[in-house]
Amino acid sequence: MRKSYTLVENLKFIIPSLIGILLFIVPIKTEGGFTIPIAILANWVQDKLADQLSFIMMMIIIITAVLTIFARIIGRARLEKTPFFQNLLHVSWFWTIARVVAAVFAIMVYFKIGPEAIHGEDTGQLLLDSLLHVLFAVFLFAGIFLPLLMNFGLMEMFGTLSTKFMRPLFKLPGRSSIDALASWIGDGTIGVLLTSKQYEDGYYTKREAAVIGTTFSVVSITFSLVIIDQVGLGHMFLPFYLTVLVAGLVAALIMPRIPPLSRKADTYVNEQATEIEEKVPEGHNSLTYGYEKAIERAKKESSFFQFIKEGIQNVLDMWMGVAPVVMALGLVALIIAEYTPLFQWLGVPFIPLLELMQVPYAEEASQTILIGFADMFLPSVIGATIDAEITRFIIAALSVTQLIYMSEVGGLLLGSKIPVSFKDLVLIFLLRTVITLPIIVLIAHMLF
Repeated sequence: MRKSYTLVENLKFIIPSLIGILLFIVPIKTEGGFTIPIAILANWVQDKLADQLSFIMMMIIIITAVLTIFARIIGRARLEKTPFFQNLLHVSWFWTIARVVAAVFAIMVYFKIGPEAIHGEDTGQLLLDSLLHVLFAVFLFAGIFLPLLMNFGLMEMFGTLSTKFMRPLFKLPGRSSIDALASWIGDGTIGVLLTSKQYEDGYYTKREAAVIGTTFSVVSITFSLVIIDQVGLGHMFLPFYLTVLVAGLVAALIMPRIPPLSRKADTYVNEQATEIEEKVPEGHNSLTYGYEKAIERAKKESSFFQFIKEGIQNVLDMWMGVAPVVMALGLVALIIAEYTPLFQWLGVPFIPLLELMQVPYAEEASQTILIGFADMFLPSVIGATIDAEITRFIIAALSVTQLIYMSEVGGLLLGSKIPVSFKDLVLIFLLRTVITLPIIVLIAHMLF
């Protein structure tokens, strides 16, 4: 039996959801290509606060470390009245130390104290003066407006419509298609944040959250354009991005079916194992049932104050939970990449494989294969000097399909509640490399 709803109930789902779609998913043409309104707002804030953002991010990281130590001293029980701050500040010893290390690093980079390895242009300054500026601005607007995508029925609607292909193909609920879409057009970080929030709210199991966070938080169209320009092949953007999509799709089909992702528990954040219902009952089709579920969800949102409160909590959660992780782990990874031959050594086993696949300059290319784990931009920076266009194309495409890089998405995943460990991320990165490399090389040989 279908229910009937008032005009106000219909509009309560339609208006916030349309605004959410407009902000996060609808691409807008700008001078630099296509992007989404959230990214435009983020860029505007970065421009306006350009001279202050490094200082602001340093202060956020320092305040986080101080409050985390304070929470450790007074104990978890004393924070029971504010569960949000209890979860944000009372973290494990590992993350407590990571936040303190991040604060020390941030001070050293900002004031250029100590060895250049820490505050150099390609290490500390790359993070504090560039990447963390982006994260500050993206988190500010993504955090405030995320409830528009999540709380007014859009997830329920998309979930019901997408289940038919998401379950059989990727072993995922339909609502995960929105995460992928927001990443693809917007930013991988937005996808991770969406996934983490959905997992915390009990909509994804541990396995689903891990699969979506590491497989569907794809690199945005905007950043892919930056990568292909970096290797001097901007004119080949369309074949490049289609190559990335094909390789990424194959990886998305395989990764959920093999360890470590296949071994994650199919239980929810509260350890219960009841699946979120996405089946369509009799008397409905996918569209009508999805619409009904969407309106029922939107009806639960009753307070504008609650919407603002949740938005501010999202922003604090992202700034204080993620920025220190990116600063601490990202900087260590970048120092290793810049000042040690570790990634060159790790690339040696790939030389015979690249030679077998007839990739020119196999030795030079091998050095870029695993360095992407530190930062996705590093392979294209190093590979830009290689003479062969086909090799530069392969390096750029591989760096985008590997997805897991510690200076952003990797750090984000570890800082979020998504149940993946550092060891999982290393394994997933290697598996994605092995799966996508032959596909990229095959397509590259067809193109060049």
